[in-house]
Amino acid sequence: MLTDRINTLSESITMAITALAQELKAQGKDIISFSAGEPDFDTPQVIKDAAIEAINSGFTKYTAVDGIPALREAIAAKLKRENNLEYAPNQIIVNNGAKHSLFNLFAATIQKGDEVIIPAPYWVTYPELVLYCGGSVVEIQTSDATKFKITPEQLKAALTPKTKMLVLTSPSNPTGAVYTHDELVALGEVLKGTNVIVASDEMYEKLIYDGEFTSAAAVSQDMYERTVTINGLSKSVAMTGWRFGYMAAHNTELIKATKKLQSQSTSNINSITQKAALPGLDGRADADIEMMRQAFKARRDEAVDLFNAIDGLSVVKPDGAFYLFVNIQEVSNDSMEFCKQLLEKKGVALVPGVGFGSEGYFRFSFATDIESIRKGIKRIEEFVQEIKA
Repeated sequence: MLTDRINTLSESITMAITALAQELKAQGKDIISFSAGEPDFDTPQVIKDAAIEAINSGFTKYTAVDGIPALREAIAAKLKRENNLEYAPNQIIVNNGAKHSLFNLFAATIQKGDEVIIPAPYWVTYPELVLYCGGSVVEIQTSDATKFKITPEQLKAALTPKTKMLVLTSPSNPTGAVYTHDELVALGEVLKGTNVIVASDEMYEKLIYDGEFTSAAAVSQDMYERTVTINGLSKSVAMTGWRFGYMAAHNTELIKATKKLQSQSTSNINSITQKAALPGLDGRADADIEMMRQAFKARRDEAVDLFNAIDGLSVVKPDGAFYLFVNIQEVSNDSMEFCKQLLEKKGVALVPGVGFGSEGYFRFSFATDIESIRKGIKRIEEFVQEIKA
């Protein structure tokens, strides 16, 4: 009954564990969840007000498939102002979250026989979408030793005549790793002379704690022409449920192709969300963004210290995002079983590293209040002590 294509897909492990934690909590069990990749802050009031105004003014009809002109102009202005990237509105399309941007991009470019290079650990959706579109995944493994970033040598070794795309995520989900300007330049040098597309997922760009953020497309003209920049407001402006993402590319034919696909699938994104997104792009929500960033930074710093004080665990301090990718290899080589037992015995929900393509780790989201972080890490410490006893 079902197609081979749909049977290639697996359920998102992060969504599954988050749902299980919510179910156990609803049953009255004392559960602390660090599994969701979602800010615990509310959407800023200025964004809510823009949505309310849109509703009250009757802005509830269909819009252009790729987004209203004012929104695409605001995205172009943001990319110019903050990322030093020149895109015209017709080089931009608005999607139902960055996951939708990625689906449209992969569906428009990946076919049977194509190889897509994905550094591991990776966000769980990347390989699933590649496989769904008929492509093959080529993983490049990274570790704590390289701060979870690939090297030019690794990239060069992974390239073949079948390579269609490289997926880059900076800051990274699940590790928080951030590529520097020079590191992106070096990777770009390896790609010169190829037709490889770079899919640059920059969803966490505003959540930088050390160093500076650099867009992959901004490091050279060659990288600009081959890179598709993907971003949104889910993480930086706490708009996960609003479903707002966008894609920008020098190649207008690529944008037209994804627009054609979107016109036959979802059409435009929610009209209210389009109006609400404007304050998140034009600077009106910047104070809220900075408040959240500072809170996340304080949580990161304390959580890193607490984890590194636990005998048997270690973690590299991430430069961005709101995750820790904690090394458990001294106590377990089965992250799925580790997380399952931890949830059952201590009521703490984490995401096993194997789901991100890297065994021997777990992902810990510090997008929750500091008291829960302290309490949860204490439970994790007790669990590790019991294993080592």
